[in-house]
Amino acid sequence: MTAVAILLVTGIMHLVNPINRKIEDWRYPLKYVETVRKYAEIYDVEPALAQAVIREESKFNERALSRSGAVGLMQIMPETGYWIAEQLGEDEGDLYEAECNIRYGVWYLAELTAEFGGNEVLALSAYNAGRGTVWDWIDEYGWRRDFDDIGAIPYSETRSYVKRVLRSRERYQNIFSKIGGIE
Repeated sequence: MTAVAILLVTGIMHLVNPINRKIEDWRYPLKYVETVRKYAEIYDVEPALAQAVIREESKFNERALSRSGAVGLMQIMPETGYWIAEQLGEDEGDLYEAECNIRYGVWYLAELTAEFGGNEVLALSAYNAGRGTVWDWIDEYGWRRDFDDIGAIPYSETRSYVKRVLRSRERYQNIFSKIGGIE
């Protein structure tokens, strides 16, 4: 390769890298990071996982409302929000308010992860399809605590959801390692 070609390629790379970073920032925004980190630390949930759930659930829209009635950033069903508030020994908070929604959602992720023996695939499946549904699958298909065959998840929506969250978590782990301060 000639020196001119090397300089040309180097120059193009200097132009492309900032563009790629801007696209990455747009696709994987860092919104509510301090709140996520705070509750992730309190409830022992990986911040990148919580950030990924928010991305996949609501695309960071505090006012998100699903067809099924799930509310806010982490798309919590009102009944689940009420139950979480009871578990936390408090009156139900406003699920459209970011701080409350993230606190409830991260607590619920921790609860599901503990319920399913630390298995994130099962916990994320339960976050999406409901804990009772996942227990039914465990009984019906004989899944063990080390279940990790995402392709065997019977609901295509849940299969896709788990894959997206885990892929987003990987991206956020990468981003957090670059910016530092977030484990």
